[in-house]
Amino acid sequence: MTTYPMPVLGAEELAAARARLEDADVRLLSGSVVDPAGVIRAKHVPAHRADAFHSAGMGASPSWNVFCVDNAIAFTPRFGVVGDLRLRADLVGLRVLGAGLAWAPAEMFDQDGAPAPVCTRGLLRRTVAGLAERGLDARLGCELEMVLTPRNGAGWNAYGLGALLDVEPFVLDLLAAADRAGLPVEQIHAEYGDSQLELSISPTDPLTAADHAVLARLLACRVARRHELSVSFSPLPFAGGSGNGAHQHLSLTLNGQPLLSGGVGPHGLTDDGGAAIGGIVAGLPELTAVFAGSVLSPHRLQPGHWSGAFACWGLENREAAVRLCAATSGNPHGASVELKCIDPSANPYLAAATFLGLALEGLAGDAPLPPEVTVAPAELTAEEAARTNTVRLPADQASALEALDASDLARRLLGEEILEALTAVRRHELATYGEQDLDAVAEKLRYAWSA
Repeated sequence: MTTYPMPVLGAEELAAARARLEDADVRLLSGSVVDPAGVIRAKHVPAHRADAFHSAGMGASPSWNVFCVDNAIAFTPRFGVVGDLRLRADLVGLRVLGAGLAWAPAEMFDQDGAPAPVCTRGLLRRTVAGLAERGLDARLGCELEMVLTPRNGAGWNAYGLGALLDVEPFVLDLLAAADRAGLPVEQIHAEYGDSQLELSISPTDPLTAADHAVLARLLACRVARRHELSVSFSPLPFAGGSGNGAHQHLSLTLNGQPLLSGGVGPHGLTDDGGAAIGGIVAGLPELTAVFAGSVLSPHRLQPGHWSGAFACWGLENREAAVRLCAATSGNPHGASVELKCIDPSANPYLAAATFLGLALEGLAGDAPLPPEVTVAPAELTAEEAARTNTVRLPADQASALEALDASDLARRLLGEEILEALTAVRRHELATYGEQDLDAVAEKLRYAWSA
């Protein structure tokens, strides 16, 4: 199997990276991966060791892949105390954050330099290459919801001007940090939930888009510390409150021509665009645990919460798991599909790779486009649901894990190593917190996915 490993920079490129760090007075370089539980893990080196971090990497136990949200370790036959992996910083993605700190995404390799099959950024790299082999190009944009705590103000109004002004210093500082780091922000606004903000990031290639999702979390949490705030990226920061989403928008072209517009299908879909959507919708019930697999995720993934709790699609239907955004004058980036069921407990690299993989499965198998759902899916009669192939995504963590574990599709898209690690950490959550009081679990894990 072709591996498409992370490139090793040449001497001139490494010298340019070193000069960039020196010119910015960077003292510390952080290189991060996201584990199967969705938690950002990192190694840090003095900036003058950037070459070694990139070329040889820093050591990490295989158990990094079965660390859990509460720092327990869910050992498996494959992932134990024996062995070593290397985290190699991808200096192509290097970002200077200011105040002496720089960051780069990292990937996992074995001691001999071969890509580790368990590396989710590596999986996304291979998935993008697989699309390219078919003449396909993907663009991905991410939206991140977050809750700020504590907050003093007159009260939160959903999408309110005053609500944003209450946290204006934080927002302006965050945008300045994003500019310094080269994070392209499309918009930021006060969301529906109390003290909740949403940050929308410009679409780009999928690997960079997933890097941007990690970078945005890092920047938000770093800026919040300066304002004596904390940021929660939990799927459910407070029991009974609004959940946080981490939606991804996908657009596809084939040999330069868009698949989601310009066709004769519904709302301008081409036949291939319809097949891609068909593949995504068909695979979601088996792969919900990739996108919304934490013990708190089912409490967000509920009908009536705009979280995409049903496997179906519809034009601008915010209750459908797959929302089509058509090519109109109000959509400057062109047509896309938004996967609404993703929450911040998902590994963004794994979520993006799986999202793309489902679209590719649909294209390869010429999947049928299900009938469109034009109402809130919960309002469908049993006959209407059957006609549109609309099904409720798994409503609890145990069901989501059972579906994932039984899925040949998951094994094909994720590989055995990632699947083993993912199910291990999620089963730990289920066993440890599945029967606990929701208030206590929400409090315990409120900042588990923060940087």
